[in-house]
Amino acid sequence: MAEMTEIWGVGRRKTSIARVTLKSGSGKVLINRLPVGEYFSGLPTLQELSLEPLRATNLLNKFDISANVSGGGKSGQAGAVRHGISRALARLDESTRQILRKEGFLTRDPRVVERKKPGQPKARKRFQFSKR
Repeated sequence: MAEMTEIWGVGRRKTSIARVTLKSGSGKVLINRLPVGEYFSGLPTLQELSLEPLRATNLLNKFDISANVSGGGKSGQAGAVRHGISRALARLDESTRQILRKEGFLTRDPRVVERKKPGQPKARKRFQFSKR
């Protein structure tokens, strides 16, 4: 594995965008300048979700990660961080790229909220039909 000073990746999920920077270090993870546990406080599943690529490649304590996330909610942001970390790790080495591809971490999840339609309360919900 080639040692690099700084690797970056951009991740997207729903309407969230994460700019992720990896530096060789001890495993400190900051999201918007807050520790990952504090940023996703009370949401341990989102903490785990955002760090899945590091667990899959056994690189959990090898890098210090700094992520700048904007847009969407916490769930979309966690997915965007995961995608950004995956893309950064994929640039690192071909073997990690194959592991991440197999796990599906490099694929951008295309699902987004469907738009609201006119004459309806929501995208698919209809107002109650009245015959008379």
